[in-house]
Amino acid sequence: MEFNPDTLSSKAIYKLLTGSIIPRPIAWIATIDDAGTNNLAPFSYFNMVGDDPPHVMFSTRRDNNSNKDTLNNILATKQFVVNMVTEALAEQMNSTAQAVAPEVDEFEMVGVTPIPSSVVKPMRVKESPIQLECEMVHHYFLEDHKQGGACVVIGRVVRMHFDESVLLEDYKINMETYKPIARLAGSNYSKIGEVFSIKRS
Repeated sequence: MEFNPDTLSSKAIYKLLTGSIIPRPIAWIATIDDAGTNNLAPFSYFNMVGDDPPHVMFSTRRDNNSNKDTLNNILATKQFVVNMVTEALAEQMNSTAQAVAPEVDEFEMVGVTPIPSSVVKPMRVKESPIQLECEMVHHYFLEDHKQGGACVVIGRVVRMHFDESVLLEDYKINMETYKPIARLAGSNYSKIGEVFSIKRS
C-alpha cells in the first residue's frame, strides 16, 4: 500500500513510523532548570550523529504546540546529559515518561541517584552504566506542522562516562553486561537478541 502523509491522520503516521523504524535506542535525558530542579525524561527519537567530533541528536515532540520541560531547559542552559537505559532501569525510565509539573524532580520521583557531571550542570544517573555529557550546538523546529511538530536537538559530547563493568579491551562494549533496551511501538520494548556478524569487504 502507498500512503501520502499529507492525507493521513497524525495518529496513523505515528503508528506507521514508530512501528517500522525499530528498534530505536533510548536517550534518558537529564536537564536542569534555572531554579536548579532536575529533570529526567526518555526519548527514543535518538541516535549518534558523528564521531569526529562526537555528536548525538534527539528530537522531542511538541504536542499541542507546547515544549516539554526537557526542551525548555536545554534552550535555556544549552546543556544535557544522555544516560543510556538498561534492562535494570526499564521500569524507572518508563515512569519518567509521564507528564509531571516542572518543579517535580524525576530523579527523586523514581528513585535513581543524581551525581554531578564533570563539565555540564545537569546531573547524571548513577545507575546508568553509560552517560554522555553534552552541550547543544544546534536545534531546529520542524516546519509546516499541524499540532506543534517537533524540535531536533544536536549536542556535542564533551565527556563520556563508562562503568568498567561494560568495557572490554580496546574500548569495546561488553553487551552481556551492558544489556541495553530499545523502543518498539506502543508499550513494547526489546532486549538484545541473537547477534550475527557480516564482515565488510
